[in-house]
Amino acid sequence: MRQLVIAERVCLIGHIVSMVFGLVGILLVVPNAEVILNLSEVGQTAMQWSMAGGGVVYMILGAVAVFLYALRTLGLGRALAFLLPSVFISLGSELLGTSTGFPFGHYSYLSGLGYKIAGLVPFTIPLSWFYVGCVAYLLARAGLEVDKKPSLWRHVGAIALGALLLTSWDFVLDPAMSQTSLPFWYWQQPGPFFGMPYQNFVGWMGTGSVFMTVAALLWRNNPITIERSQLKVPLVVYLSNFGFATVMSLAAGFSIPVLLGLLLGVAPAVTLWWKGANASTQTQFTTVEPVTPEISVANVKVALK
Repeated sequence: MRQLVIAERVCLIGHIVSMVFGLVGILLVVPNAEVILNLSEVGQTAMQWSMAGGGVVYMILGAVAVFLYALRTLGLGRALAFLLPSVFISLGSELLGTSTGFPFGHYSYLSGLGYKIAGLVPFTIPLSWFYVGCVAYLLARAGLEVDKKPSLWRHVGAIALGALLLTSWDFVLDPAMSQTSLPFWYWQQPGPFFGMPYQNFVGWMGTGSVFMTVAALLWRNNPITIERSQLKVPLVVYLSNFGFATVMSLAAGFSIPVLLGLLLGVAPAVTLWWKGANASTQTQFTTVEPVTPEISVANVKVALK
């Protein structure tokens, strides 16, 4: 278990460092190409690597970190029960979207995010759906105490909130990643929301809701227990990815998507984390039953001679 925790933390730190490194490259180096010429040979090599594969690395490390976290806290069966539906359902939606325009709108991926499946969708995209979707759903599920007070409405609420957190991340990420000096995808028919069609958000909510529902059904006979300290990782992953998207959007001049994301994503995520953490602490105290000392009186036989 210790080795698993170490591997998870190494991947998580690498994920965050890769995002910071990517931000430096995209925001500082690309607009100022002369900076590269002033770097040492090692620095030039690092920047070239960052431009060529930085996006791929940070998403792979994020997916590995979250899978190891899920493996450690939920077990292999439940980790796979979220990984497989999220990857395959999101991949199906992305392939359908890039081919037909449904459910997100008409768009195409450019280079920079790795090998494209069927020549359309980078293999890293379903991984990002998995790791952001997983932490979003876990925060929602813990905050609504689905496993302590199970009910249909709590399950539905966790799925809806988890999908909202996931979609709110895209509010902020999509404008910057599709309309900056180094875009990673582009909209063939730009929409009214900073270049995005409103249909895109419906597609995100729908896709996230579908694979979270599948995961909830697969978990129905195996309620999960997440301790207070274990909720920190989902929050850190969500906030760090939101932070990456925020810096990108603000640098591109998109402040309204960031404000919407803060309202619909960050605020609910922090609230759900706080409620889930408090509920976990209360459970730890309330499940300890008072111990009543028992006095056992042994039979004493007195023999008279």
